[in-house]
Amino acid sequence: MVEVARAETVDSTAPEAHAELKAVILAAGREAITADGRPLVLQTLGERSILQCVVQNALQVVRAGDIYVVVGYRQEDVRSHLGPKFHYAVQEEALGTGHAVLQVTKLLKDFHGNLLILYGDTPLFRPDTIRGLLNRHQLRKAHLTLLTAVVDRPLPYGRIIRDAAGQIIDIIEDIEASPEVREIHELNVGAYVVDVGVISAALEKLSSSPSDGEYRLTDCVHQLIRSGLRIANYQLYDQDEVQGINTAEDLEQAEFILQKRLFRPRRQEEQNMVAFGTGGWRAIIGEGFTMHNVRRLSQALSNEITRRNDEKHGVIIGYDRRFLSKQAAEASSEVFAGNNIPTILLSEDAPTPLVTYATALERSAYGLVFTASHNPPEWNGLKVFHSDGSLLLDDDTRRIEAETNALTPNDVIKLELDIALHAGIVKHRDFTNEYVDAVEALIDLDAIRKAGLKVIVDPMYGVGQLTLGTVLTEARCRVTFIHERHNPLFGGRSPAPSLEGLRMLSSQIAEDGYDVGLAMDGDADRIAILDEQGRYISVNDLLLLLYWYLHEVRGERGGVVRNLATTHLLDRLARHMGEQCYEVPVGFKHIVNVMQQHNALLGGESSGGLTIRGHILGKDGIFASALVVEMLARTGQKISELRDRVYAITGPLYDLEEGIPATPEMRIAVPRRLKEAPSSHIGRYPVTSISHADGTKLFLENDNWALLRFSGTEPVLRLSVQADTEEKATELMQWLRQFVTAEK
Repeated sequence: MVEVARAETVDSTAPEAHAELKAVILAAGREAITADGRPLVLQTLGERSILQCVVQNALQVVRAGDIYVVVGYRQEDVRSHLGPKFHYAVQEEALGTGHAVLQVTKLLKDFHGNLLILYGDTPLFRPDTIRGLLNRHQLRKAHLTLLTAVVDRPLPYGRIIRDAAGQIIDIIEDIEASPEVREIHELNVGAYVVDVGVISAALEKLSSSPSDGEYRLTDCVHQLIRSGLRIANYQLYDQDEVQGINTAEDLEQAEFILQKRLFRPRRQEEQNMVAFGTGGWRAIIGEGFTMHNVRRLSQALSNEITRRNDEKHGVIIGYDRRFLSKQAAEASSEVFAGNNIPTILLSEDAPTPLVTYATALERSAYGLVFTASHNPPEWNGLKVFHSDGSLLLDDDTRRIEAETNALTPNDVIKLELDIALHAGIVKHRDFTNEYVDAVEALIDLDAIRKAGLKVIVDPMYGVGQLTLGTVLTEARCRVTFIHERHNPLFGGRSPAPSLEGLRMLSSQIAEDGYDVGLAMDGDADRIAILDEQGRYISVNDLLLLLYWYLHEVRGERGGVVRNLATTHLLDRLARHMGEQCYEVPVGFKHIVNVMQQHNALLGGESSGGLTIRGHILGKDGIFASALVVEMLARTGQKISELRDRVYAITGPLYDLEEGIPATPEMRIAVPRRLKEAPSSHIGRYPVTSISHADGTKLFLENDNWALLRFSGTEPVLRLSVQADTEEKATELMQWLRQFVTAEK
């Protein structure tokens, strides 16, 4: 047994008193897995090298000047790769990991703290794992703390041996383990925090291995455990962290793990990051959606306005009825005021289309509305509009994201709201009348007044009642509202106007004889309708009806823009009318962008958003609802009759859609397989072409198609198909489902 000697100046009974910490990274190995002979630790993993990933973990708990990298094989390559800000200890001969650590302890004769020891080929520890290891070491006042893991697959690591009380009493290396010991699933992962005096003395006494002459760090740890010192362990629970890299196959698996982490549903929230999706920034309240992030994002937008010298145009800030929306709007207005940017803060909760309209009306530098649209009530977020009312495009959001996430609380400049209001840099204002006038200017109110229609509306506890109610009342509709009161929990469900969410609306239509049922989502930019019998009409069919109505009844000309998940019946109808249909990725910003390029008449998406030429450059459930009522009034027909009329032109297509919870593994594996082995058939149906522009879309004959696409706002894989018959649609969906299941 090794006698553990300690430096005279070290108080061996109180290792926690040594507040200092230095990190040791072992990177002297001769392993190389590519033909160029570069050290294994310099191979690329994600956006960094393997070694840089390990260094980044160490930087979670120490400064660069406290990191000691042990180099040996092609040491100049390693030095030049990492740069001069780290210390380097040279291991001239490859005499093992214990010998490598000894080269560092020789340089630290006057240091009396702890060492964090990491292997340069084990890069996948999470930052929280490193912090947890160090925290456990300090709180337990331990001389040595090991990182351990319980795994369910065979790995060549030492087994942790515990006594009846659960204390660690030994480590048995895999090569020395009996079959019984190999049944133990708790492993020594190979990361340590240890008192420098303890490890230095032990290393000085360490003997070489009889088998190969190496001085192994694990042998030293083994002896320290048996010396009666205070030993602790911190257990990690993500088995992916244990993955070491010794072969090309290991590196490929590590790449997979790293990519998988990027797609974890709450990654941005856990790291307190702001990330934009297809419809703005959305996050869970208390996780990513915090006042801290609201202020940082507002500061980044303020910085952009200031750089453009555009302060004079100011900003408009609105909010919906969600929990914390009003408070977020007020916090945001304080930041813009603090940056000398005039701010209009809406007087009350308002629909997103109203904010879009007001932004374009005022030509504001930006328009903001705090909402998470149709997401569940535990979410909130922000939509940001350009001065013309269009959503920010991807290049804009990436730039704003990066700046936001680089800001600290000290970078945020704000002026208290009461002072800002008194000074006039922030003003309250109401745009309801202007917005209602703009909607009514595009609607034939006289035709609606003459029709005497009976309409029922479900705003789903959202913000659409006041504006739509005003329009329909002034059009002399007999209108009834349900679920109109303020409820930030939206009745305990998502404020999404889906078939499942509109059952009460459906029953009341059938019972009380309404001509149509209208519904909007929480911020009133999406629409759903039910016909005179209470039957749900898909948005695909609604877009078809409205495009036909605008073109054939109102006599307006122009193409139609849809996203790639929306019905191809629009293509058929456009061809029939001598017009063009344009397909774009999901995200209404893409729809309005192409509408402007081609002066298109209508733009819409199957999820419920639409607008027309001459109205706002964004989705508008209020205007869309009024347009539906006008369509019924001017044609004198029911929804079901109009649908039959349009189907006589286009013929039917049957669509199905499913959402599957998306694991991080699926986000990598499904697209990879589709790209590497694209199918020439889906079942018995030939594939005519494939697009990877947004997800993977497989085109079949006769406007049939199948789509696999990961949502930009939720951790969901969306499967969508459209086919000539219900049976064929079912077959296509089954094929997609089986494909995804095989990849899980």
